[in-house]
Amino acid sequence: MKAFLSVALLLFVGLAVSIWIGFHTKFSEDTLPFDDDQKGIKDQVVIKFSHVVAENTPKGLAAQRFAKLVDAKSDGRIKVEVIPNGGLYSDQEELEALERGDVQMIAPATTKLSTFSPKFQVLDLPYAMPTRKSIIEVLNGEIGKTLLQSIEKGNMKGLTFWTNGFKQITTNDGPLLQPSDLNGQTFRIMPSPILERQFQLLNAKAVGLDFNETYRLLESGKLNGEENTISNIYSKKFFNVQSHLTISNHGFLGYALIMNEDFWKGLSKGQQRILSESLKETTKWNQTHSFEMNEEQLSLIEKQSDIEIYHLTEEEKRNWAAYFEPVYKAFEEEIGTELIEQIMKVRTKHSDL
Repeated sequence: MKAFLSVALLLFVGLAVSIWIGFHTKFSEDTLPFDDDQKGIKDQVVIKFSHVVAENTPKGLAAQRFAKLVDAKSDGRIKVEVIPNGGLYSDQEELEALERGDVQMIAPATTKLSTFSPKFQVLDLPYAMPTRKSIIEVLNGEIGKTLLQSIEKGNMKGLTFWTNGFKQITTNDGPLLQPSDLNGQTFRIMPSPILERQFQLLNAKAVGLDFNETYRLLESGKLNGEENTISNIYSKKFFNVQSHLTISNHGFLGYALIMNEDFWKGLSKGQQRILSESLKETTKWNQTHSFEMNEEQLSLIEKQSDIEIYHLTEEEKRNWAAYFEPVYKAFEEEIGTELIEQIMKVRTKHSDL
């Protein structure tokens, strides 16, 4: 009997211990502090950054650099997902996507923003910013501030400007040494009344088309040529389907960094500070590196292709600039006299055009 009671007692104690351990374990699981790494993932802010050019361009590289800076400064709490090459939206769709909040950040060419603010057309005036210093002064100065403020509507917040470089002209019917050489040709441009007017003055037809359609149309012969920066000509290999390249520096291609305003307002002051600091550092890098990159890639085009390259002389540039003067008058009312006068002062300060 004693043996039986001993066994029973042992069984009861074992069962009690098992129940206590199980309960204690369950209680501990429910009350353990939340793992820091898991909390970081749960609280991570994700910014989808959509753009339409290749990764190996001034904008593409700047976007990657910005994403890395944000990650480092936020200890991974803010993640910028960069989607290049129009992987989410075409250059015609991205502005609407930003307004809807489908993406949080874009960097459209400044030309495309004239729909929201006609003032932006000042950056497309031919030979308005003929030097690097004039471009930087315009974008980082009072003109740039005025332009960014002018689009702060429609759920958009203007942040800063990135540069690509000077626009050049390619064609299969060259060389293009003087304005009359473009007579009768058809060129791809970004959709823009002011760019269209420029080519009309040259007795050429300008067609506003999606950037990523350009190569196919050049190759097929439906277009004679296009205007673009060297980095875009190089990254999209336009030099393989064009016979002549004129280094004219007649126009500027740059980008406005824009964020969905509702998203921006929903960020904490600390998060906004991280993004602002990262953008400032990236912009400084971009505004130097972009010009260097265009120079390097022009050398690569010379080595890798048979395209004929012609550099306009300073005297020839003055002739082209004089030819384009009617464009300034035609768009003075839309852009605003004051803004045109401001950019002309900068031009005069940095060149003799």
